[in-house]
Amino acid sequence: MKNIEDEIFRVATDVVESLEVCLKALKEENINDLKNIEITEKKLQVKSNEIDNLIVNTLALYSPEAKDLRQLVAFLKITNELVRTGSNAKDFAKKFKKSYSDDLNTKMILEYAIPLLKSALLSLQTSISIIDEVDAKHIEEKYHRVIVEESKTDDLYLMIEKNILKLISQNLDLSKEYFDMLSALRRLEKIADRAVSIAKLLQFAQVGGDIVQS
Repeated sequence: MKNIEDEIFRVATDVVESLEVCLKALKEENINDLKNIEITEKKLQVKSNEIDNLIVNTLALYSPEAKDLRQLVAFLKITNELVRTGSNAKDFAKKFKKSYSDDLNTKMILEYAIPLLKSALLSLQTSISIIDEVDAKHIEEKYHRVIVEESKTDDLYLMIEKNILKLISQNLDLSKEYFDMLSALRRLEKIADRAVSIAKLLQFAQVGGDIVQS
């Protein structure tokens, strides 16, 4: 069980570190640094499959019950969530770098994109920190913190979407670039959604209840 937890935490940490690179690139306006994101869906899927095989072998060999069984079932779903989260992080970096240019209102974009990325990152960091948490009260507090950050990403995305649509109406020639930018920022909102799913699964693993449906 400890080996499985450690492997999941390593994968989650890789995704978190990729988002931290993205945040640094946006803060410093070194958008070209987004090319340094090495995480790929293929690599994550390979690692996810290795963890899933380890989980299945554990189920077959040890027939775990109660909390151990809950954790293994949750971990099987979490690996898939992490693959999707990593894919969104990579897509964000790729799409943002490609669509970003001085022709756009970059000041407004960064004004919203940076806090949006911060909230998405914090939601993921908080959710994976539940892996090592054993106190039910602390688990509940962290889960609600993830919900709050995910709500922030929704609000921030709606605000930047509204502003970008207004800019498009004023300059139709840049509509494709702005829509591509929105597509990139949408990935951050999805990362926060995945963080909520991970937090729910870890809450289920540690304290029981209903498993999340996704």
